[in-house]
Amino acid sequence: MEIKTTPYSTKVAHLNELEQYVGKELGLTEWMTIEQDRINTFAEVTEDLQWIHTDPEKSAAFSPYKKTVAHGFLVLSLASKISYDALSIGDVVMGVNYGLDKVRFTNATRSGAKLRGRVSLMAFNAFPGGAKYKVKIVFELEGEEKPACVAEFIAMAYTPPA
Repeated sequence: MEIKTTPYSTKVAHLNELEQYVGKELGLTEWMTIEQDRINTFAEVTEDLQWIHTDPEKSAAFSPYKKTVAHGFLVLSLASKISYDALSIGDVVMGVNYGLDKVRFTNATRSGAKLRGRVSLMAFNAFPGGAKYKVKIVFELEGEEKPACVAEFIAMAYTPPA
């Protein structure tokens, strides 16, 4: 199977069409740069001001990464954006985050790194008026063999009443 390297997304007109994509890749997002300003803002909002995230000088001197690194939860917080960039469902009127199953932070995301998401559909369960589905998101880092994070993200999607 060929691994795609250029960004693309999947578009379906109706939620029920998504079921045919179980076990398949849905999309690959554009690269986004994780700048120090974003890391600092996340640190302030979450009150996680550990120096490995916010102090470039101390990080250069003492961190094994030699730069500040993004919070793992900052990377994970991009799951919704990445999902929306990789998948568009025409008749969904509302979607909500249902939760996560497995999450692993497998590599540090250094300040200035480029990150993108590779999204695959793992499961799809329809219910009256909507569906619950699970996607696997691999948060790839440009130039790195290991991804920043791998997560199983669960969403609930709702369609208009019939």
